[in-house]
Amino acid sequence: MSARPIILLAAGGTGGHLFPAEALARELNARGLRVALATDSRVTGHVAEFPAEKIYEIPSATPSRKSLPVMAKAALTLARGFWRARGLMRKELRPAVVVGFGGYPSVPPLMAAASAGARSIIHEQNAVLGRANKFLAGHVTALATGFAEVGGVPDSVRGRMHHVGNPVRPAVLEAAQTPMPALAAGGTLRLLAFGGSQGARVMSDIVPAAVALLSPAQRARLHVTQQARPEDLERVRARYAEINVAATVEPFFSDLPARIAASHLVAARSGASTVAELGVIGRPSILVPLPGSLDQDQAANAATLSAIGAAVVIPQPEFTATRLHDEIAARLADPSLLTAAADAARGAGIPDAASRLADLVMQVGGLTA
Repeated sequence: MSARPIILLAAGGTGGHLFPAEALARELNARGLRVALATDSRVTGHVAEFPAEKIYEIPSATPSRKSLPVMAKAALTLARGFWRARGLMRKELRPAVVVGFGGYPSVPPLMAAASAGARSIIHEQNAVLGRANKFLAGHVTALATGFAEVGGVPDSVRGRMHHVGNPVRPAVLEAAQTPMPALAAGGTLRLLAFGGSQGARVMSDIVPAAVALLSPAQRARLHVTQQARPEDLERVRARYAEINVAATVEPFFSDLPARIAASHLVAARSGASTVAELGVIGRPSILVPLPGSLDQDQAANAATLSAIGAAVVIPQPEFTATRLHDEIAARLADPSLLTAAADAARGAGIPDAASRLADLVMQVGGLTA
């Protein structure tokens, strides 16, 4: 077993939690530190390329206040995860620092770290402290944040807050080297629309309908790249063909950062990773926060870009074909709106967030390069 310190990262549930953990892992590896990953069954099939020495599956579940039986079952699963993580730390890992990236998959490893007396950090990616992180905040050494201002943080924890930004993948840093495409008067505006697994349906309903409201001359100046659910693919493709608009419609884009960089305007949800990538790459956006969230985290994330003129935020009830048509038409008429918003977005980006978080890990762990 190597004598080099090992850092345990806890991330699971969605790619939104896994992506910043992966970025941190690569930075820690570059500094000569070993990395292990604690994750849950939902993403274990998607971590083959994760730069960790070892990957552990830790039982996890999300409690629901709507059902006492479901809540009880989740509590039992989290307890099993705690004892699994506690055993690993006592017998095998002995991590120098444990870093959690939010969501309930991070709860068992972070609580096990607190029980074992290990130093720990939670990273909050959103502009509002999530429920899992709020539960963990009083038990960790430090709270790292993706945004300068984070709502819902207990006063007792604010003295341990460190704004580092949201770590982004290498593909995002590479895409950030691509200059904003020029849009001359009468040129083609490249629109990218995506929404993730929970949000692509509203984009499939609204974006083609909004484009159809443009004049034939305006539609001739538009190229749409759009993510759509498999069940929506054919109707979206057929609609663009019917109105004679150049469009690329697929269920998934493995090169999404490059497609963001190739775009003049992005229409999307406002998850923390999306907002971070828009800032680092520097592209204007129309953001439609996911409604119904208990913490309204996406609304808070979107507000940070709206406040500096980098994005237009449209609540989903107001996200109509007419409203989106008006936004697209305004930018076709005045491309300077895109340039100004792109500059504002780039000013909010933190491309070295992984390095900043790694600095904090080393500080908390008392480690030297």
